[in-house]
Amino acid sequence: MNSQPDGGTQAVGAFTHLDEHGRARMVDVTAKPLTRRLAVARCAVLTTVDAVAALGDAASGVDLVEAARVAGILGAKQTSSLIPLCHPIRIDRVAVDVEVSPHRIEITAVTEIVERTGVEMEALIACAVAGLTLVCSLLELDPEVSMEELTLWHKSGGRSGDWQRSELDAERDPETASPTLAGRTEF
Repeated sequence: MNSQPDGGTQAVGAFTHLDEHGRARMVDVTAKPLTRRLAVARCAVLTTVDAVAALGDAASGVDLVEAARVAGILGAKQTSSLIPLCHPIRIDRVAVDVEVSPHRIEITAVTEIVERTGVEMEALIACAVAGLTLVCSLLELDPEVSMEELTLWHKSGGRSGDWQRSELDAERDPETASPTLAGRTEF
C-alpha cells in the first residue's frame, strides 16, 4: 500500500481514480507543484465522398473546417464537465489543426497548461469534438463517414515527464505527417 497526500492508501499499481475500497475519487493534486504540461492528440475522419469538395462548398455560408476547429477548442474547455473525475483546469493554449484530403481528414490538437495535473484528456476531447463536428457535417452526404484513430501521441511535463507514442510508422508519425508538428522538437 502507498500512503496518499489525502491520508488514504492505495494499492501499488492500482488505478489512481479508485480509493483503497475501490470507490471512484478525484485524485488529490494539492501537493503537486505547478509545471508546464503539454499534450498532443490526433484522430482521422474517413469518408467515401470527396471531403475537399464537400467541406469547401460555401453555399451554406459556414466554413465547416473553422466550425470544427472552434468546436474542438470549446470541447477542450469543457472536458471536466464531460469526464466526471477530470480536474477543472485553466487551459493556457489549445490549437486544433485540420488537414483535409479527398477521403481523409486529419485532426491534431495541442493543449498546454501550467498546472498540477495533466492536459491529455483536453487534447483528446478537442480532437473528438472537432472530428464529430465534421462527421455531423458529412453524414447526410456519406452515411459511412467515421471517426477513427483517436489517440494520444505525446505528453510532456509533470512527475512522469515526457512520453511519445513509440509504435509510429511513417504514415502516422506526427513529426512528419502533421504540419502543426512537422520538424518541431518543442511544442
